[in-house]
Amino acid sequence: MTSPSTAGRRAVITVVGLGPAGTDMMTLGAGAALQEAAAAGLPVFFRTGRHPAAAELLAGGAVGSAATTFDDRYVAEASFEAVYDAIASTLLAAAAEAPRLAYAVPGSPLVAERTVELLRAGAATAGVALQLVPGLSFCDLAWARLGIDPVSDGVRLVDGLDFARAAAGDHGPLLVAQCWSNAVLSDVKLSIEEPSPGQRATVLHHLGLPDERIVEVAWEDLDRVVEADHLTSVFVAQLASPVAAELVALVETVGRLRLQCPWDRQQTHTSLVRHLLEETYEAIEALEGLGDEPTEASPERVAHAEEELGDLLCQVVFHAVLAREEGLFDLADIARTITEKLVRRHPHVFGDVEAKTAADVVTNWERIKADEKGRRNVLDGIPPGLPSLARAATIERRLESVGLGWRQLGGPEEADLGEVIVALARSMAASGGDPEGAARVALDHLVGRVVDLEASAAARGLRLSDLAGPELEAWLESSGHAPSGHLPPPPG
Repeated sequence: MTSPSTAGRRAVITVVGLGPAGTDMMTLGAGAALQEAAAAGLPVFFRTGRHPAAAELLAGGAVGSAATTFDDRYVAEASFEAVYDAIASTLLAAAAEAPRLAYAVPGSPLVAERTVELLRAGAATAGVALQLVPGLSFCDLAWARLGIDPVSDGVRLVDGLDFARAAAGDHGPLLVAQCWSNAVLSDVKLSIEEPSPGQRATVLHHLGLPDERIVEVAWEDLDRVVEADHLTSVFVAQLASPVAAELVALVETVGRLRLQCPWDRQQTHTSLVRHLLEETYEAIEALEGLGDEPTEASPERVAHAEEELGDLLCQVVFHAVLAREEGLFDLADIARTITEKLVRRHPHVFGDVEAKTAADVVTNWERIKADEKGRRNVLDGIPPGLPSLARAATIERRLESVGLGWRQLGGPEEADLGEVIVALARSMAASGGDPEGAARVALDHLVGRVVDLEASAAARGLRLSDLAGPELEAWLESSGHAPSGHLPPPPG
């Protein structure tokens, strides 16, 4: 607990940058801050004792005998993010007990230091003030050894653990940090599926230390020249075949068409809708042409599917380019949004929810989607303008997710349903009827009945999935739509 003498004060965490190598690379301010903390008997924490400067300070007793490291967290936690979360939480909790403490990190506190990001995010809520003592970053040594000006050369810093995404579409130059193992170097190497002939990189290892190595290597040898550790990084002067280069080229091509092609220049989101629909149907036809065993499909069918999917992708990119021009969003926003949605709606993969069957996955998906959209009932959000058969299939999937599916309630399973549907449609058309319109009316009726049932259940504090079988059967009988176990024969 906070003592009476410190009550009402704002605790202070002094974050000290240790520089990129030994204590000779530390700034005078960083050394003074740690010495002051030790002399005052303040708690002193090191993110890791494996850093050269940290090891020297701890071994020499320059920071007092009570200084501690978080090296044990790297063993105890399952991921680096969990390690960093634990470190930040521990420091904020310690600040509640001591009015001042010091925390030393490798390099600079403001360059690729995730724990400092987390501390800055949580400090205000915890009532803690942060004082940052800058230090030399490994980047500073890299610029000196490479003989480049990062500003004039336009170098971008990326994380080796996130290289495939962070470097997508980038032609370089890139300085790749956090290359702490040969496995990370291998992942960086393999993220470029088809490196251009002569693609090279420079491995920077133990900069500022006696065993410093700077080695330019062929791309295929990136993970073979050094035993990588937490003091290893990579410089890529030019990435001739970047990840997602083709996608970036497509965005640039559509952007150029918007500038130079009269037809493309006139298009709007609304005018492109019919093209999106046409390309969707053409892609569906091409995909169905691959058959049940796509690996056995002819080269012509494979090429056709690839082409039609490209046409469909072009429509998405076109809308993204239009939206970018309008200041709304761009392709990166679209990709990020769908990635976040997929993570949210698959808690059985990215969280601790269980889903043992595909049906469980669908149920979870619809529940999460309903919560996100604020839907009032289970059928909200299904576009009434869908073709009736597509709308019927969508409604059925929603009803299955709450136990109201056709088969769940004893409906028939029949192999020739497609022929029955076609026969019914032909019979109605022959009599002057409108199959699509009739199906739409029937679906509207079904939606109305489901909404009524859901409202009745909600009035009793229940969900549709809570209703018992007999109650559902009585409701179906009263509505005249109870599954009979068979279908009528097709009209003659």
